[in-house]
Amino acid sequence: MSMIQAAPAGAGGASGILIGILPWVAIFAIFYLLMIRPQQQRVKQHQAEIAAVKKGDEVITGGGIRGRVTKVTDDEAEVEIAQGVKVKIVKSTITAVVTANTKPAND
Repeated sequence: MSMIQAAPAGAGGASGILIGILPWVAIFAIFYLLMIRPQQQRVKQHQAEIAAVKKGDEVITGGGIRGRVTKVTDDEAEVEIAQGVKVKIVKSTITAVVTANTKPAND
């Protein structure tokens, strides 16, 4: 009697595995489309923004310091944070390049 019951279970085993794996594949695909891919695009955009930093741009560093770029090298930038006060920063610590049309909130 146990041999008769084992035969149908063996025939449906391949489809059972597929049905068990299919939801996991769908979850991963949705996770990729909603979270991983947009994050990769933001990282690429940020890297391009940092690579395009030039003299005269206004930047915000990772520490929240806002200043104007006075000199740029391959990995570093010199930023003037106050009149006559210049600091060298690593370009990768730049979090944002502020556009010219952006105005402070208190103006």
